[in-house]
Amino acid sequence: MTQQRQIGLTLPQRGAFFDVLSLSELVETGHYADETGLFDSVWIGDSLLAKPRPEAIALFGSLAAVTSRVRLAVGCLASFPVRDPILFADQWATLDQLSKGRMLLAVCTGIVKARDASAKEGALYGVTDRSRAARLEENTEIIRRLWTEDNVTFHGEFTSFEDVTVLPKPVQSPPPVYIASNPAPQPLAKRALRRVARIADGWMTTRKSPEHLTVNLPAIKEFLAEEGRDPEDFGVSAYHNLNLNPDREAAYDESYRFLGEYYGPVFSREDTRHWTATGTPDQAAADIQALYADGATEVTLRITSWDWRRQLKVLVEEVIPRLDLRP
Repeated sequence: MTQQRQIGLTLPQRGAFFDVLSLSELVETGHYADETGLFDSVWIGDSLLAKPRPEAIALFGSLAAVTSRVRLAVGCLASFPVRDPILFADQWATLDQLSKGRMLLAVCTGIVKARDASAKEGALYGVTDRSRAARLEENTEIIRRLWTEDNVTFHGEFTSFEDVTVLPKPVQSPPPVYIASNPAPQPLAKRALRRVARIADGWMTTRKSPEHLTVNLPAIKEFLAEEGRDPEDFGVSAYHNLNLNPDREAAYDESYRFLGEYYGPVFSREDTRHWTATGTPDQAAADIQALYADGATEVTLRITSWDWRRQLKVLVEEVIPRLDLRP
């Protein structure tokens, strides 16, 4: 069964650090996205210390209170391997109750090689970069059991406990767990992509090159089939940028500068070109439509511009109406 195509809005939390928008504006924008009736989801990011930003769980509490329709998604929960899984299961279940079953979790290893950022973060919690992938898998198993079972006993490599019940249980049983994984397509990262197919409910990707979808996604679908799972029922969220400027070179340049402020010198100009829909409403809509053609079931857009208020208005009034969201 082919899934309905969906569109999301990503709120730029770290923009609060370089005069893009305030925390209150983040929450207000989430409310606006919900009210338009055009967005299926509102996304935020996460990191504790490796890439600091307003904390995700706390921010979701406000977003749950000012929205009623959109799914509330995190992409990705980079702190997942360092968070206590029992406490996190309780927090996420509470958010799912507050939102009446609208939470979507996308987890990742959170490894940041630049300045040894994730290693320094993990050292505070006794978590090495080398252990993050295994912790991601173990924590995923723990939270799913705590969300659906009572009196859970678990003995793992990193966490063990006896007779634990988390209350309240989430509305969703259990809430979906995606994995965000963006390995270079060549050579094919079979281990990482098999993990997605084996334990995730969906995949989130950052398309730093077309092959991040056109090579990695077919591989994931093959692995899904090997696991006896239907690839057509598997969600694929493309986390993408948007800069609406008729001068596409100027749009790419501003997006590159924006990402540099947001993440530091991590993404190249070439990455930015592949990762940003730009130009007029027609051109941007065509860029977004290409992501669906390559297999995305959802595209969530972050406006990488200091002129985000005007661009959000254009996105709502002129870009989204141009999209073909039929399955």
